[in-house]
Order: sequence, then C-alpha cells, then structure tokens
Amino acid sequence: MAGAHIMKSLGKLMVLLLIAVGVFAQQRPYRVGTTAANFLEMGVGSAGVAMGDAYVSVTRDVTSIFWNPAGLGYMESNQVSSMTRPWIAGITHSFAGIGVPVPRIGTLALGMSLMDYGSIEETTMDLQEGTGSEYTATEYAVSMSYGRRIANWFSFGLTGKYITSRISRLTANALAMDLGVMINTGFFSPTGTQQNGMSIGMSISNYGTRMKYEGMELLRPIDIAPDQHGNYENVEGEFKTQGWDLPIIFRMGVSIHPIVTNNQKLTLSVDALHPNNNSESVNMGAEYQLRVPGIGRFFLRGGWHGFFMENSPYGFTFGGAVHITLLNNVVTKVGYAFQNTQYFDSYSSYSLGLEF
Repeated sequence: MAGAHIMKSLGKLMVLLLIAVGVFAQQRPYRVGTTAANFLEMGVGSAGVAMGDAYVSVTRDVTSIFWNPAGLGYMESNQVSSMTRPWIAGITHSFAGIGVPVPRIGTLALGMSLMDYGSIEETTMDLQEGTGSEYTATEYAVSMSYGRRIANWFSFGLTGKYITSRISRLTANALAMDLGVMINTGFFSPTGTQQNGMSIGMSISNYGTRMKYEGMELLRPIDIAPDQHGNYENVEGEFKTQGWDLPIIFRMGVSIHPIVTNNQKLTLSVDALHPNNNSESVNMGAEYQLRVPGIGRFFLRGGWHGFFMENSPYGFTFGGAVHITLLNNVVTKVGYAFQNTQYFDSYSSYSLGLEF
C-alpha cells in the first residue's frame, strides 16, 4: 500500500512538472554567459543541494534567505547556519546566516555568501609565463531578509542584498532584491492536515541593478593626437566598461509528503526554473526523515539537478544530516551533500548549524 501511494504521488508530481515546463518554455538563444555574479545561482545549505536544488517549497530554516524568504515565516526558534563548498580549481563557496523570529512581527535574518577564487598568477601579453606577481578575486553578497506567516496556509518574504565583485583592483557593485511566497494546502495530505499537505513555493531572485567594473586597472596614459606637437602627452584616460545584468531566477515548486508517521516522514519535491541566462530546467528531490526520541533526527536526501536544461553540466545529488537534540532543546545540525557534474570534478558541501 505504501509503495502504491508513493508511486501515485510521484505520478502527480510528474504531471505538475510537465505543466511547469510548458508554462516556462522559451525560445533560443538562452543568453548563456551574459550575466555577472553568477555565484548567486549556487545553492546554499547541504539540505537544498542534496535534494537537487528542488527546495523552494520545502525550505523552512535560515537558508530560506537564498531559496525563498517566505520560508523564514515558518521558523519557530533562533537559527545559525554555515556552509562551505570546496569547488573547482581551488575556488571555495561559503555561506553563513542567522535568523531570529520576533513574535507578532515575523522572522528577521542576516546572511552572507562568499565566492573566493584564491590567488591567481598575473600574466600579460608580453610576459605570458607570468610577471612574478599574483592577484586575488572575490565576490560576496550581504543579505537582509524578512519573512512572515500571516496565516497557517500562507507566508511571504523579501530579501535585500548588496553585491560586490572584486578582481585585482577592479570593483563592481550592485543592489538586488528577492521576493517569495509559500502556500500550504491540504491536498494529498496523508494525515488530513495542512501541515502535511502539498506546499507550493514561488520566488524571484536577484532582481536589481547592473554591475559595472571600475578601478585603477582601467586607467591608461593616452596621447590623443600622437602626430601633433604641443599637445598633452600621456594624459590619464579611463576605459569605460559596460554594465552586466545579474542572474535573475524565477522558481516555482511543489512538495508533498506521501508518508507521515510519528517517527518517519518522506518528502518529494519538484522545482521549475526560469533564468535569464540559460534554458528552463526542472529539479527533483526527495528527503527521508527518521526521528529517534530522546536523540534527534536523521535525514537521507537525494535528487537530480538540471532536467531539460540545454547541455546541462549537472546530474544526481545525494547527502544526509544529523540533528542532535541537546539540553534546553538546543539542536546541533551537521549536514553533507554531494553534487555530480559532467565537465568539472564533482564536489561536496559541508554544513553546520545550531537551533536554540
């Protein structure tokens, strides 16, 4: 019976998935490589990454800062979360966030995402083997978020963020915002309650100003009239760079819970994505939760990132987490996620959190 119920639930999710793909269909070209600060597309927290980034309707913790700020409205206690992801070529992606529920107001949260490209050897057209110097490159986003549940079935949220990209002595800045909503329904609820029914989440991320690089590297001496005498030679001039759009992403997702008991819970989720710099795609994820009274909760997660994406470099994901309950209801959270990729080395994400 349980297996038949799961297959029926998967079938319903697949129907919703196909409807979403039809709604978001767009024509080529996909504007690949036309946006800046693309680290803003990288998921945060081991839970969402392990579920194939199918998390917009599932998120209920401080990582909602990234996935859907409306999820902050469901937080009932203070949370601190951090994540590190050693990526390709010595690049590291990190996240840290804190969320505080305020009674009758909502949840306030502060987060920071950092992409550290490390030290890079400097080369020029004349010295292509290297000048003997190195430079650094970093990008980061500082976010302030607010989420509130205004009814048992509805919450909304918003995030404001300040984004900076630095390459050597060049700097670009931008302001952006995220908006999100989440709806809890009683549909497909095995217990007949909205809490365990189908959830619908929607968010739009990184809608903001363009990024334009400025700095000392663009200053060059210029002789505006090299064939004329008496003019000013080597006048300081500055190259003007064009502005680059941010990677705007519209997400819509649904999640259901085919199995809900006192100690077990199974979650299935599907997200459809409409970005401004790539083709539409669909992510799918699953999470199995086991509660052990007096100890805590254990999670197994899996998913697939990038269904229907044109030339997708992504693939399957999996991971797990342990939430240990300590004295005074303090919960320590340790998580892991693995992401398979086609063109680059596969990579892992590690997260550590605290709930109090």
